[in-house]
Amino acid sequence: MGKKDNDWKDRLGVMYSTNPDFNYQTDGEPEQELLPPAQQKLRLRMEKNGRGGKTVTVISGFQGPRSDMESLARTLKTFCGCGGSAKDGEIIIQGDFRDKLKAKLLQLGYTGTK
Repeated sequence: MGKKDNDWKDRLGVMYSTNPDFNYQTDGEPEQELLPPAQQKLRLRMEKNGRGGKTVTVISGFQGPRSDMESLARTLKTFCGCGGSAKDGEIIIQGDFRDKLKAKLLQLGYTGTK
């Protein structure tokens, strides 16, 4: 009976069980499958409301695992040289970079970007 390297990720909330046949189960929803970039329909918009007067560019419509969304957000933040985050299915980039981000997304293969 050996442990997998990422066995702790599967347990989520269970501290310890003495039963060797205990099956750890999670109630979390399964992650989405990553669609190829050409099939993604990303939408860019600028928001200012509810952000203390700061302007941000919001990219919505990404379909795939959270880790891939965070990786794309990291790439876009580095490209723009600014901060941002990836949460609630949206990538938020600080500042108004709609034109620059659209060009970069098209370069990365996201042809359904508007």
